[in-house]
Amino acid sequence: MNVHALAEVVGAAGLSTVVAVTIWQVAAIVRAKILAPREGRYQELAESTAAVQERTDLQLREITLVLEDMRGRLASLERILKEVE
Repeated sequence: MNVHALAEVVGAAGLSTVVAVTIWQVAAIVRAKILAPREGRYQELAESTAAVQERTDLQLREITLVLEDMRGRLASLERILKEVE
């Protein structure tokens, strides 16, 4: 192989590498632009889910307090009924 042929091979390989890397980077940029809105929607969904979870937790605490109060009242009612018997 002469020097010119070797230079052409090396040049072609280098140019192919540059083209491949450029295509890869352009694809990555396009992919990022496509995924960005979806990531935003996922973020909104996560925030709304967290808010719903917090409200559910508060409601569960309220229900627990009401249930404890009802258990106390039921125990009092049972004692009264036993005394009446």
